[in-house]
Amino acid sequence: MALRLRYQTVEFDKVDIHLCTLRDKQQFSDAEDVALDLGISSSLWSLFGVIWPSSMVLAHHMKDYDTAGKRILETGCGMALSSLLLNEQDADITASDYHPEVQTFLDRNTDLNNGKAIPFERADWAEESDTLGQFDLIIGSDILYEDGHIQQLASFIALHAKPKCEVILVDPGRGRKTKLSKALVEAGFEYTHTQPAHTDYLDEPFKGYILKFWRDV
Repeated sequence: MALRLRYQTVEFDKVDIHLCTLRDKQQFSDAEDVALDLGISSSLWSLFGVIWPSSMVLAHHMKDYDTAGKRILETGCGMALSSLLLNEQDADITASDYHPEVQTFLDRNTDLNNGKAIPFERADWAEESDTLGQFDLIIGSDILYEDGHIQQLASFIALHAKPKCEVILVDPGRGRKTKLSKALVEAGFEYTHTQPAHTDYLDEPFKGYILKFWRDV
């Protein structure tokens, strides 16, 4: 059965970001077991393909963020809303995710916005074999699903962070932010946890946090 898709526009003041996403979380297409072979079950397959509240919070936070001269990575990008917005602003953005369908949607959505190609690499946090390099700023949203992800993500960030680096993650409140913070402190980072000031663009109140980490070695 063909995937059912949804087309939508997210507005950021005078900037419109056009998106093709999955219609809902019930969509599934893995006839050749590509995702399954990567350990992505049918129940988790669709999670990459919708816009989550945390991704909206991250994108709105990045809208006016100073990105001049910074090489930026969005990890666990999913629909890559922040990457698309930063690309529209001519930032040096690279996107990465583990799901095998992400690049297809990223390329489609980049074309929808008439943007320049966004560099993408499918990367596994548990491996050190990717070719992403190092970054001045690493961002992500709603990426701490499981306890096992905490050390993997911390190691991935430490591997890809320049000696002087910022990290901005939005977490909806899954109860793992403190453990991640402790792991990144061990990698030389300081941190703050703050709630976003305004989330009136969301349908429901946002109970999560913006996690900011920084290191200046």
